[in-house]
Amino acid sequence: MNDASRRSCAKVEKTLEKSPAFQQIDKGFYVVRQGSAYVHLMVADWGDDRAIVRFVAQLARGVDMNPDLAMKLLRLNARMRFGAFGFVVDGGCVTFSHTLLGGETLNSEELLATLRDVALVSDEYDDKVVAEAGGQTMQQLLEESALSALKKNLEHKGWGEA
Repeated sequence: MNDASRRSCAKVEKTLEKSPAFQQIDKGFYVVRQGSAYVHLMVADWGDDRAIVRFVAQLARGVDMNPDLAMKLLRLNARMRFGAFGFVVDGGCVTFSHTLLGGETLNSEELLATLRDVALVSDEYDDKVVAEAGGQTMQQLLEESALSALKKNLEHKGWGEA
């Protein structure tokens, strides 16, 4: 990790450290829950002396991408003031992302504004994507996963169905 990336990580951590929604997953990789959105922040080197901070929110998984949805997302990309929708074929995942230049120019206000806006866009469009093309929002997937883990735990303790 170069010096600009280290400075960027320090800025992210100092800006978000008091938020109960903030979690550091690994060096240069963070997750923040905003509403029903989970925004991943990734700090990466850009050459020898620069860095980027990438914000990525997964709106939905298991989406059956079709031409109509693809065209709607492309039209939205053209109208967005920043950020862009994307599609990851593996897992059928619709994303929304934006990248900032890290290093000395990165400031707390820009970090917070970007985080808020990525989360707001994701929260607004996740249900719309699922309604049109199936799949599950990230909130639904996490709730389902939590319920499944709770059920397994209860079954392990003898509280399962008879």
